[in-house]
Amino acid sequence: MFGRKPSPQPKPGGSSQAPTFVASGTQIHGDLKAKGPVRVDGVILGSLLIDGDLEIAPGGRIEGEEVRARNILVNGEVRAKIIADGKLTLTKRARVEGDVVAKALDIEAGATFVGRSVTGDGKQLPPTITSETPPKGKQPPAKED
Repeated sequence: MFGRKPSPQPKPGGSSQAPTFVASGTQIHGDLKAKGPVRVDGVILGSLLIDGDLEIAPGGRIEGEEVRARNILVNGEVRAKIIADGKLTLTKRARVEGDVVAKALDIEAGATFVGRSVTGDGKQLPPTITSETPPKGKQPPAKED
């Protein structure tokens, strides 16, 4: 009616949440919980628990105990443990200090990462060959008395 197109309906499984923005010049003291996509251009001093994707812009900074989201793109600075249920991307401008747990990790040349990382689907690798366990078909060297 009146030439207007109907509003598109959200796709099943897709996010119908409006994005949350923390603008440049904004500083939040405390934890932030949000659903849907979040972009941080300002400063957050606390943990982030995001049910959706997270982007930290070049001027964005997060300092806290934990940052958790589905996919995380870091262009700015993060000093916290990062948990990405999907992919964590550190661009060449990124600076991350803290341990990282993610299904996939992409670190561009020029990014700074200080911490430990655990990636993958959580399946344990088969045991490695140690110096005491010879590979199949090989005998250990004879010991001299």
